[in-house]
Amino acid sequence: MPLIALTGGIASGKSTIAARLAEHGAVVIDADRIVRDVQAPGSPVLARLATEFGAEMIQPDGALDRARLGARVFGDAEALGRLNAIVHPAVKQESQRRFAAALAADPAAVVVYDVPLLVEARVDDPWDLIVVADAPAAVREERLVHDRGLDRAEAQKRIASQVPDDRRREIADVLIDTDGSLEDTLRQTDALWARLRTAASA
Repeated sequence: MPLIALTGGIASGKSTIAARLAEHGAVVIDADRIVRDVQAPGSPVLARLATEFGAEMIQPDGALDRARLGARVFGDAEALGRLNAIVHPAVKQESQRRFAAALAADPAAVVVYDVPLLVEARVDDPWDLIVVADAPAAVREERLVHDRGLDRAEAQKRIASQVPDDRRREIADVLIDTDGSLEDTLRQTDALWARLRTAASA
């Protein structure tokens, strides 16, 4: 079971790559989905977040107010560090459980872990390949403004809160340039899949 880490900065096109790999047959495990799961109402992680950042972070229905928490921590490195210290261990434990389940279901599966914060939290894990979706910060800023509706200041703050692009490039085994057309991104992703299948059958 090849275990692939797929990462990239916000609005880098990582989700497009993950979706294409899933179309080809990869088992894609989404770190953001795991984050939501471990922060579900009634979870120990959610209780710790309320203690750390205030009860106002919990909505009347018992769910985490993600927008409020995001506004609290983005741009504040110390607060973001406290958030990560609570969430990252729980996410790592759950992701490892899901990797094992994928292997048990199909020992030949190609498992792709779609993980935004690889450099920050998981770079030293035993990945078979690290794939980085790469686009200039200015391009990603425009995507956040025009595609996701963020105001420009918030878009810049979100990008600045992540590690610099060159840190991700340094760890990449495969770099997929997403600055061009969608078709070009998909072509590169298809080539990656062909490489993975060739390696798996060797």
